Amino acid sequence: MPLSLKDIQAPIASEMEAFERKFRQFMKSEVMLLDQIMNYIVRRKGKQLRPMFVFLTAGVSGTIGESTYRGAALIELLHTATLVHDDVVDESNYRRGFFSVNALWKNKIAVLVGDYLLSRGLLLSVDNRDFTLLQIVSNAVREMSEGELLQLAKARRLDITEEVYFEIIRQKTASLIASCCGVGASSAGASSDLVEKMRQFGEKVGLAFQIKDDLFDFGEAEVGKPLGIDIKEKKMTLPLIYALKQTTWSNRRHIINLIKNHSDKPQKVAEVIKFVRESGGIQYATQQMQKLVEEARTILHSFPESMYRTSLEGLVQYTIDRNK
Repeated sequence: MPLSLKDIQAPIASEMEAFERKFRQFMKSEVMLLDQIMNYIVRRKGKQLRPMFVFLTAGVSGTIGESTYRGAALIELLHTATLVHDDVVDESNYRRGFFSVNALWKNKIAVLVGDYLLSRGLLLSVDNRDFTLLQIVSNAVREMSEGELLQLAKARRLDITEEVYFEIIRQKTASLIASCCGVGASSAGASSDLVEKMRQFGEKVGLAFQIKDDLFDFGEAEVGKPLGIDIKEKKMTLPLIYALKQTTWSNRRHIINLIKNHSDKPQKVAEVIKFVRESGGIQYATQQMQKLVEEARTILHSFPESMYRTSLEGLVQYTIDRNK
């Protein structure tokens, strides 16, 4: 039976409580408006999967210490900065069901808030000489930007192959979870070989996480994003890429035409979803996701057995069992 989020958090429950207090402190500002916005951001926190990956990998790799708290905070600060900026770029008014920063305080303030979060993260690391942690996270932010730009460049022609798809999601999504695991291991004093092994573990989990997210687009469950939203946004995901590879040239051209020119029409989006389901796209993507999870488990089982390892394995399962 899969572990609940509360069970998964059990070995690091006190650390997560302490982290929340420390993170609020890291977010503080003497500028009243900025402090008000920081409080709003902190109150809207999600499941906190990223800090959980940091603390659990630290527990698996060595000893949780003060640098682990700073590493988790660094990831949260830099990631939150990218989300605030993304909402401005996407002209999005909502984030996790709440109003976005740009919706409440307008774009200029949102951009400055993103810059502030970025600088707080950088200074937190520099002031404490956490240069290795800063390098790991900065590399992830660079990869996330490159992945986003690669997807935008390819989206115009809708010619994304499976290989390109995996490169995009490796950069856009997996690099962040990989950095969480790399930071956790490094902050616990692990060797560079073990840090890299944990980073690879996180990358595989991140790839599986994104495939699960892509599968929601073709399912019928009530999830965090509307059915067919990726198709409406002309995103080529693994179930669709596989389905297009299996069909005839003329049918492929027809489906691509629907996505390119008719993705605003619900009945056309429904036709694409039906095509993907009937072409085995869902089954293929699910198989690829499970394969990545097994590869991640193999890496994890090379570390000694512990309550942290059990919880980390439970967290991996949680990421692919989730319904939103």
